[in-house]
Amino acid sequence: MMKKKILIVDDQFGIRILLNEVLQKEGYDTYQAANGLQALEIVNENVPDLVLLDMKIPGMDGIEILKRMKKIEPNIKAIIMTAYGELDMIQEAIDLGAITHFAKPFDIEDIRVTVKKYLAEFPSA
Repeated sequence: MMKKKILIVDDQFGIRILLNEVLQKEGYDTYQAANGLQALEIVNENVPDLVLLDMKIPGMDGIEILKRMKKIEPNIKAIIMTAYGELDMIQEAIDLGAITHFAKPFDIEDIRVTVKKYLAEFPSA
Protein backbone atom coordinates (compact mmCIF):
# COMPACT_ATOMS: atom_id res chain seq x y z
CA MET A 1 0.00 0.00 0.00
CA MET A 2 1.26 3.45 -0.88
CA LYS A 3 2.19 5.68 2.01
CA LYS A 4 0.09 8.81 2.27
CA LYS A 5 1.97 12.01 1.53
CA ILE A 6 1.60 15.09 3.69
CA LEU A 7 3.03 18.50 2.96
CA ILE A 8 3.68 20.79 5.94
CA VAL A 9 3.83 24.47 4.99
CA ASP A 10 4.86 26.83 7.78
CA ASP A 11 7.50 29.53 8.03
CA GLN A 12 8.20 28.54 11.65
CA PHE A 13 10.88 25.88 11.71
CA GLY A 14 9.87 24.51 15.11
CA ILE A 15 6.30 23.88 14.01
CA ARG A 16 7.42 22.12 10.82
CA ILE A 17 9.79 19.87 12.78
CA LEU A 18 7.14 19.01 15.38
CA LEU A 19 4.47 18.16 12.80
CA ASN A 20 7.00 16.30 10.68
CA GLU A 21 8.07 14.12 13.60
CA VAL A 22 4.54 13.31 14.76
CA LEU A 23 3.27 12.52 11.25
CA GLN A 24 6.29 10.41 10.30
CA LYS A 25 5.72 8.34 13.44
CA GLU A 26 2.21 7.72 12.11
CA GLY A 27 3.77 6.27 8.96
CA TYR A 28 3.22 9.11 6.50
CA ASP A 29 5.71 10.42 3.98
CA THR A 30 6.19 14.06 4.87
CA TYR A 31 7.46 17.05 2.97
CA GLN A 32 8.24 20.45 4.41
CA ALA A 33 8.09 23.91 2.91
CA ALA A 34 9.01 27.18 4.60
CA ASN A 35 7.31 29.34 1.98
CA GLY A 36 4.85 29.36 -0.91
CA LEU A 37 7.36 28.76 -3.68
CA GLN A 38 8.80 25.69 -1.96
CA ALA A 39 5.27 24.42 -1.30
CA LEU A 40 4.24 24.79 -4.95
CA GLU A 41 7.40 23.04 -6.12
CA ILE A 42 6.63 20.08 -3.84
CA VAL A 43 3.00 19.94 -4.98
CA ASN A 44 4.20 19.94 -8.60
CA GLU A 45 6.58 17.04 -8.00
CA ASN A 46 4.84 14.93 -5.37
CA VAL A 47 1.11 15.80 -5.21
CA PRO A 48 0.50 15.30 -1.48
CA ASP A 49 -2.67 13.65 -0.17
CA LEU A 50 -3.00 16.41 2.39
CA VAL A 51 -1.44 19.80 3.06
CA LEU A 52 -1.09 21.36 6.50
CA LEU A 53 -0.98 25.01 5.60
CA ASP A 54 -0.16 28.00 7.76
CA MET A 55 -2.13 31.10 6.74
CA LYS A 56 0.48 33.69 7.71
CA ILE A 57 3.59 33.12 5.65
CA PRO A 58 5.80 36.00 4.52
CA GLY A 59 5.80 36.62 0.79
CA MET A 60 2.76 34.59 -0.21
CA ASP A 61 -0.05 34.03 2.29
CA GLY A 62 -1.90 30.79 2.79
CA ILE A 63 -4.86 31.79 0.63
CA GLU A 64 -2.61 32.58 -2.32
CA ILE A 65 -0.67 29.33 -1.81
CA LEU A 66 -3.92 27.37 -1.68
CA LYS A 67 -5.24 29.02 -4.86
CA ARG A 68 -2.02 28.21 -6.71
CA MET A 69 -1.98 24.64 -5.41
CA LYS A 70 -5.53 24.18 -6.72
CA LYS A 71 -4.33 25.24 -10.18
CA ILE A 72 -1.71 22.48 -10.09
CA GLU A 73 -3.94 19.86 -8.44
CA PRO A 74 -7.66 20.76 -8.30
CA ASN A 75 -8.46 17.99 -5.80
CA ILE A 76 -5.78 18.91 -3.29
CA LYS A 77 -6.96 18.93 0.32
CA ALA A 78 -5.68 21.24 3.03
CA ILE A 79 -6.00 21.73 6.74
CA ILE A 80 -5.21 25.32 7.58
CA MET A 81 -3.44 26.64 10.65
CA THR A 82 -3.78 30.20 11.85
CA ALA A 83 -2.69 32.11 14.90
CA TYR A 84 -4.81 35.08 14.14
CA GLY A 85 -8.44 34.02 14.32
CA GLU A 86 -9.03 35.76 11.01
CA LEU A 87 -12.48 34.49 10.27
CA ASP A 88 -12.67 35.96 6.77
CA MET A 89 -9.41 34.24 5.83
CA ILE A 90 -10.58 30.94 7.35
CA GLN A 91 -13.88 31.22 5.46
CA GLU A 92 -12.08 31.95 2.20
CA ALA A 93 -9.82 28.94 2.73
CA ILE A 94 -12.84 26.72 3.40
CA ASP A 95 -14.49 28.07 0.25
CA LEU A 96 -11.30 27.02 -1.56
CA GLY A 97 -11.66 23.50 -0.22
CA ALA A 98 -9.84 23.48 3.10
CA ILE A 99 -11.22 20.66 5.25
CA THR A 100 -10.86 22.33 8.63
CA HIS A 101 -8.66 24.73 10.52
CA PHE A 102 -6.65 24.79 13.70
CA ALA A 103 -5.86 27.86 15.74
CA LYS A 104 -2.30 28.18 16.97
CA PRO A 105 -1.09 27.21 19.42
CA PHE A 106 -2.77 23.95 18.47
CA ASP A 107 -2.89 20.66 20.29
CA ILE A 108 -0.62 18.35 18.30
CA GLU A 109 -2.77 15.39 19.31
CA ASP A 110 -5.85 17.04 17.75
CA ILE A 111 -3.99 17.49 14.49
CA ARG A 112 -2.68 13.90 14.54
CA VAL A 113 -6.19 12.51 15.09
CA THR A 114 -7.77 14.77 12.45
CA VAL A 115 -5.14 13.89 9.84
CA LYS A 116 -5.51 10.18 10.55
CA LYS A 117 -9.30 10.34 10.43
CA TYR A 118 -9.33 12.35 7.21
CA LEU A 119 -6.83 10.13 5.41
CA ALA A 120 -8.71 7.00 6.52
CA GLU A 121 -12.00 8.40 5.20
CA PHE A 122 -10.60 9.50 1.86
CA PRO A 123 -8.43 6.90 0.20
CA SER A 124 -6.17 8.44 -2.42
CA ALA A 125 -7.93 10.85 -4.74
